[in-house]
Amino acid sequence: MQSLLLKLKAPLQSWSHQSRFRSRSAGDEPTKSGVLGMLAAAQGRRRTDPIEDLVKLEFGVRIDQPGTLERDFQTAVDWRKGPPGTIVTRYYLADAVFVAAVSGPPEVLEQLQAAIASPKYPLYLGRRACPANADLLLGIKDGDVEAALRAEPWHAAPWYRKTKATEVYLPLLRDGRPEEVGDFRKDVPLSYASENRQYGLREVVEVESVRVHNDLGQSARDPFFEAVVKA
Repeated sequence: MQSLLLKLKAPLQSWSHQSRFRSRSAGDEPTKSGVLGMLAAAQGRRRTDPIEDLVKLEFGVRIDQPGTLERDFQTAVDWRKGPPGTIVTRYYLADAVFVAAVSGPPEVLEQLQAAIASPKYPLYLGRRACPANADLLLGIKDGDVEAALRAEPWHAAPWYRKTKATEVYLPLLRDGRPEEVGDFRKDVPLSYASENRQYGLREVVEVESVRVHNDLGQSARDPFFEAVVKA
């Protein structure tokens, strides 16, 4: 079993799976639909092309640096009618770092790796206002998504590491497996077509966090305290 790993790191990211009408949330971590859409764009697929092969891939994500929530007000004006326009609120994650993984047949992973290395279309981290980082591709690693994400080094920025303890716990989420119980997310892409976007449900489980040693940490802290402060 092997997995393709991607480092999602940029000034802004936005991965909402429940945006509606005039308010667009940012999400807490990358969505399966967002990452698969980026892979499809790298391969040069059009929005109306089939994506069943990508949907079958197992998906997981590790939160290396959660980032901070930023709010942006935008005004949309119909040029045919002129002002006043419609005010839309969009949220973004600033300075966040994630590691995403997809697992599937080796030949599919190799094709995706080649596509990310030389994408056909521009790549974005959730929205067009969030271009992907140049060092996006981490490569194909051994193990399923959970094993590969556990083995991958921590990618948080040095300034962030200095604000944390000497022992850090990184949340890890992945697709639920048979007989596992998690939370449902409506972020499985069935169609990316602009006039007929459709999404299905998947079960997401948060497994045991990845424990990493932080050489830049200032002190040891109680993991329970860290969780409470984050909440």
